Amino acid sequence: MSLSVFWKPEGFTLDTIRQKRFIKTVDGDSIDIRMPIRMLSIDTPEKGVTKTSSGLRKADMETLMGPLADWIESGDSPVLPALAAHLVPRLRRPNAAQAQWDAGAAATAAHDAIVEERLTRPTGSKRAMFVRVADERFEKFGRLLAYLSPSYSSDELATMSRRERATFNFSFLASGWAASFIIYPSVPGELDLPMVQAEAKAAIDQGRGQWADPLALAGYEYRMVEGLTVLFKKVQGGGRVSERDRNGWISRYCADIETGLLYPPQLYVLVPPWNRLFLWPEDVGAAVGRLNLTPAPEMGAPM
Repeated sequence: MSLSVFWKPEGFTLDTIRQKRFIKTVDGDSIDIRMPIRMLSIDTPEKGVTKTSSGLRKADMETLMGPLADWIESGDSPVLPALAAHLVPRLRRPNAAQAQWDAGAAATAAHDAIVEERLTRPTGSKRAMFVRVADERFEKFGRLLAYLSPSYSSDELATMSRRERATFNFSFLASGWAASFIIYPSVPGELDLPMVQAEAKAAIDQGRGQWADPLALAGYEYRMVEGLTVLFKKVQGGGRVSERDRNGWISRYCADIETGLLYPPQLYVLVPPWNRLFLWPEDVGAAVGRLNLTPAPEMGAPM
């Protein structure tokens, strides 16, 4: 009797979620692990860490914001004028880095309170967490990409509006302690997207949470500044700076959800924060066709 092999053992690759903490053995073929989740479509301020993934130390961010602003204003940096106008006042403020870290701590506390409130039933018992994953299940750090919400009963759902049963992602956005951060292809559905846009705009217009500070940097902007600081330190040190170094601190393109215009990475600032749809370079071609995007006149500008 012959055996037919109908797949190539080397022909498929499993998703990897990197190292995870073992919790317990459930039975002979099941275990529990601890796995972090990256919540989709939002981004919160960063909390201060001793050393960043890019090798920066906390002291670098505390001391280099002013000099970084000087470098940007000098015209020697690769930062385009529109982005420079946005960044410089935010970098020149006193304790610019600490303002981000303080906002990160406040966001964590606010979101803890929201989770506690929404997971607690009127009886005082706790609801489970409902997890809905994206088509792209894991990001580069091995975190699960998902929308989270309380697990309501069918009776509860029958009495609730779409807003009342919304995800924690949406609740955090509404609090003002998270910025809208939609990345293609994980785009909210046609009924949810307008609600997300409206709530993101209202949070900024009404100064909720982080947006009470008119010089606040969204988390993704602060991480961009970290990348720019790495480049600045290299320039200061007299090291060889390649074209990749000069452009590597920012790479996501940005489309305006309302107008359908596609902008180069640095010119995301021309799009209102609540209308920003970010795209990785490798996804731009597919997104242009699928979403009917039109290159903005500024697409000829440098990255």
